[in-house]
Amino acid sequence: MISYFFTSLFLAFMWLLHWLPLPVQAAFGWLLGHLLYVLVAPRRRVVMTNLRLSFPELSTAERRRMTRQIFVAVTRSMLERGIIWWASEARIRRLVELRGVEQIHALHAEGRAVVMLVPHFVGLDMAGSRMAMELDCVSMYAAQLNKLLEKMLLRGRTRFRDQALLSRQEGIRGAVRAMKKGRPFYYLPDLDYGPKESIFVPFFGVQTATIPGLSRIARLADAVVVPLVVRMKPWGQGYVAEFGTPWQDFPSEDIVADTTRMNAWIEAEVRKSPTQYYWVHKRFKTRPEGEARFY
Repeated sequence: MISYFFTSLFLAFMWLLHWLPLPVQAAFGWLLGHLLYVLVAPRRRVVMTNLRLSFPELSTAERRRMTRQIFVAVTRSMLERGIIWWASEARIRRLVELRGVEQIHALHAEGRAVVMLVPHFVGLDMAGSRMAMELDCVSMYAAQLNKLLEKMLLRGRTRFRDQALLSRQEGIRGAVRAMKKGRPFYYLPDLDYGPKESIFVPFFGVQTATIPGLSRIARLADAVVVPLVVRMKPWGQGYVAEFGTPWQDFPSEDIVADTTRMNAWIEAEVRKSPTQYYWVHKRFKTRPEGEARFY
């Protein structure tokens, strides 16, 4: 009951906030992000650990500044989800610039199965909502302990057209079936899901537990992989979601090589805007047997 009450209050705050211009919302996010940086010490340590492992060439002071910026970016994206949940389609179209989507339309028109490879940049939900206005897609979600919040997250992903949402417990076969019926797959593979289905491949020079699902899905669905990166524009100017060139010679016969290629591409994109990546996640939590934990 207490959790439901405070979640309801937070959602009411977000509903009120979503009416404001995006620069004003960004200012709220900046203030709250700095406050959370101070108050939420455990998550601050997670971010600092991730940055220490990924950017060892930086000084502690530089990583601390980056951590503040990451807290602001994550907080902004959290507050701006109110736009996804309640704003008009026209407003979301104005705020999210979608580049290169004609590639997806062309592949869809040809009857090709498509995997949109979407790393965990903080604006990914904005891009997902904008992409949902273009085509009926399929995506996966992780069940949340807070069911009211889960309801809102699912609402945001299904407001436009006919979107299909699958829980992670359903596995990839449901997504493959949906792709074969013409739904592009909005796929987010770069979190630590534990050792059960993961393999260890490099990410920022660290052996990192990684789901090799991209290679398997592309093979099962005979799908084209098209990368998609979304970034915040400066100070409340909106978002830009940009599709890259479809990957050639993918998948290969080597699932480890395919997964290594995926992580190398994600790393290269993260280095372009490192403070917009979801570093609050314990990306290096699962370790090879016998190796000490980082967190």
